[in-house]
Amino acid sequence: MKKIGQQTDNENLQLLIKGCKKNDRISQQKLYKKYYRYVMYIAFMYTNSEEEAREILNDSFYKVFTKIDTFDDSYPFKPWLRRVTVNTAINHYRKVSKKARHVELTVSHDATTLNEALSSMAYEELVELLNILPPQYKMVFTLYVIEGFKHEEIAEQLDIKVGTSKSNLHRAKQILKKKLDQKGEYNYVQRG
Repeated sequence: MKKIGQQTDNENLQLLIKGCKKNDRISQQKLYKKYYRYVMYIAFMYTNSEEEAREILNDSFYKVFTKIDTFDDSYPFKPWLRRVTVNTAINHYRKVSKKARHVELTVSHDATTLNEALSSMAYEELVELLNILPPQYKMVFTLYVIEGFKHEEIAEQLDIKVGTSKSNLHRAKQILKKKLDQKGEYNYVQRG
């Protein structure tokens, strides 16, 4: 039972959001501190460097604070924050990838056993494993496998062809399978 004067986490969050909507710096700082690790976790899924992850994090919070009026209080905050962060990561990728060429590759893979191996990994292991992927493969893999985007959505978001999205995903899976084979984890899952 809560004591008089105590607030639930949800009530506290609602107060922070109301404060942020009024441009209250203290509310913004508290919201930033509360969700720093969560946003950084998402940002790391889309980049290989801490510097880029921090850039995504800072850009995400800037967007949160400038667009907080568009947040509908009748919905949970965390999914909205995640969407803002993912969109920021996509925009960051677009900016960076304008300098790079998109490579189309056709690769065969065994998706079922690879997905089983990946789902049995701890978060830290997964991030470490994803960091071996080139940025264009990591972005497509993360959007498709982790966020659940369709290839058509990925192609539209990243301004690439659907075939490029598919081939980048296949190439990413091939690289991950090879790395898991080296670690002995992929074969273990295949046998088990």
